[in-house]
Amino acid sequence: MDVARPYSTVSPKLEGDVLRALAGTTRLLTGREVTLLTGKTSHSGVMAVLSRLVEHGLVERVELNRTSLYALNRDHLAAPAVELLMGMREKLLDQIRRKLGAWQIAPLHASLFGSTARGDGDAQSDIDLFVVRPDDVDEDHPAWCSQIDDLRTQILRWTGNGAGVVQVSESEVAHLLDEEPPIVADLRSDAIVLHGPEIDALSEVDSMSHAT
Repeated sequence: MDVARPYSTVSPKLEGDVLRALAGTTRLLTGREVTLLTGKTSHSGVMAVLSRLVEHGLVERVELNRTSLYALNRDHLAAPAVELLMGMREKLLDQIRRKLGAWQIAPLHASLFGSTARGDGDAQSDIDLFVVRPDDVDEDHPAWCSQIDDLRTQILRWTGNGAGVVQVSESEVAHLLDEEPPIVADLRSDAIVLHGPEIDALSEVDSMSHAT
């Protein structure tokens, strides 16, 4: 799955980018606005796609002061499928959250980071996760390892992408944040928390527990 454009799995051409732009808002958009939202430079290509989608009824065209405005026709039979495709990234996050929430040994924190979190990867990108385990759970604890392996397998099944899992213990978090390797910058700038508190808050809680 292209982690920057998940919908391209089914709609790989310009139509997917145009539909993403329209599905992301309920307001009417000019053709120029649609082109800007797609991030493409071919305005004529976007207009051709809009014309075809209007012909099929999936997109509505409204004339206002001699300007054509466009919107996704959410009453169209295909509209739910469009919205489902455009929501694939959020669906993936929800799936991972549910999986983490069902773990027998709960993680103290889990977050998505890297290209999938930033939305700038591609179909070859790994889906990177940062996971903090309790101090009383060893890295090679059978049940813990089974959970990690199962999550990797499920992510591959859901997306076709491999899953990279970086894991540390609770007591290692503060040291990691002090050392500030490159992963910490990624976590602080782009990470999407999937389970537990923010990583800095987790470090503060750990420091307080050691102080008492």
